Amino acid sequence: MKQYELLVFDWDGTLMDSAGEIVSAMQNAIQELGLPERSPDRMRELIGLGLDDVLSRLFPELDTQRVRARLHAYRARYGMQRSKAVLFPPVLDALDTLKAQGFAMAVATGKSRRGLDAAMRSTGTESYFRWTRCADECTPKPAPDMMENILLRSATLPEHALMIGDTEYDVAMARAAGVDAIGVGCGVHDAKRLRRAGAIEVLDSVQTLPDWLACERRTA
Repeated sequence: MKQYELLVFDWDGTLMDSAGEIVSAMQNAIQELGLPERSPDRMRELIGLGLDDVLSRLFPELDTQRVRARLHAYRARYGMQRSKAVLFPPVLDALDTLKAQGFAMAVATGKSRRGLDAAMRSTGTESYFRWTRCADECTPKPAPDMMENILLRSATLPEHALMIGDTEYDVAMARAAGVDAIGVGCGVHDAKRLRRAGAIEVLDSVQTLPDWLACERRTA
């Protein structure tokens, strides 16, 4: 069994219950900009990807760069609004336990740097994560760039890191970097989809992660 030292978390849908708010903001922007309507389920399943990937999948018939320019107003508006999203209830307790157990922790997210910094300030979680990478700083998921950057900055071997996320994009990023991934079922993609992508385990939420890791350490 592997001995994990570094835990890399996704943010939206893994630590923060924000999927509904993100979809609502996307719907509002699409309606206001006169873009073709898309179903909430279709938008929800793309949470975690970079903006260009989202646009090319939502609007394959349109020019991505033109749509991106039109949605610049959406990003500015969403960034200026005060988020009402909150952490999943057990997250802070789990992070406290993991910190006490000696794990180093990081975040790799599809959010922008501005969005992540605001979310961390509002939830008081800055002190838990030494390294953070965002979609506007590296090639977004499912590319391995964010994970590889965190491994480099933390001087951690891939076999000693573990990704925790709620989408197949999180799992794919981790696998491309040679890192194991755990799925959580509280977010966007279901357990079957996460396992199919290569997750070594799927937990109900981050709440049960400390116990799972403790069990792994005992059997290592």
